[in-house]
Amino acid sequence: MVLTGTVLLNECQKRLIILWSYRFNFMLETFMIGFLFVGISFFVSGGRPAPEQMAPALLGYLTWFFAVFAISDMSQGIREETQTGTLEQMYMSPLPSGLLLAGRSVASLFISSGMVILIGGILMLLLGIRIPVRLEGVPVFALTITGLYGFAFFMGGATLVFKQVNALSNLLTNMLLFLNGSFLTVERMPGWMEAFARSLPSTQGIDVLRRVVLDNMSLASVWQDGSLVWLTVHTVVFLFAGWGVFLWGERVARRRGLLGQY
Repeated sequence: MVLTGTVLLNECQKRLIILWSYRFNFMLETFMIGFLFVGISFFVSGGRPAPEQMAPALLGYLTWFFAVFAISDMSQGIREETQTGTLEQMYMSPLPSGLLLAGRSVASLFISSGMVILIGGILMLLLGIRIPVRLEGVPVFALTITGLYGFAFFMGGATLVFKQVNALSNLLTNMLLFLNGSFLTVERMPGWMEAFARSLPSTQGIDVLRRVVLDNMSLASVWQDGSLVWLTVHTVVFLFAGWGVFLWGERVARRRGLLGQY
């Protein structure tokens, strides 16, 4: 337990140091994320965005941001360590690589949560958007985030083998933005597209979050209608599938001697 806490603390300190070292880039990214939401909302609403219409969009958009941060942080982190020659050091550590990456994921979640609170708070203040805080949303959020980081491990495994996966990462994050229901609910999509969109990470989480946080539905209600059940199954599948792909990527990278090569 103490060892796990030390790993988490070290990873958090490392990420904060890196973030502070590149704080100018951090501020620009924060501005870009906020500006992107305002711009898309403006066009989707026909130039007349209303606060009550923007609340569901903002909730979905901030969830999408967690997905972007999880996917890019995992793949870019592994790629950068490969480039700098420090990836092999992680596998030379007496600690399991899975524990180190779990610590990195928790550190990533803390940082992305801080950015979401900052960006979301500013947008809510400037645009008059109100998103109530409900405790029922906590387990739904936890399930959604767990599935997202499971998917991030899939990207980590692909990075270990193929090294350059920027195109895949950008494709997936952009696809999520427009297909996970952040701005256009999946019910308004064609049947085949709705089925595909619901299979993506974060789509079901956004749907259940809106029902619980904005529509004041109870956890029992969303469980009975099957939406929370599907989210739970979705999360378990992405978590174990992503971890399985990562372990496969590790084995392939070790066998081919790719851990120290870029």
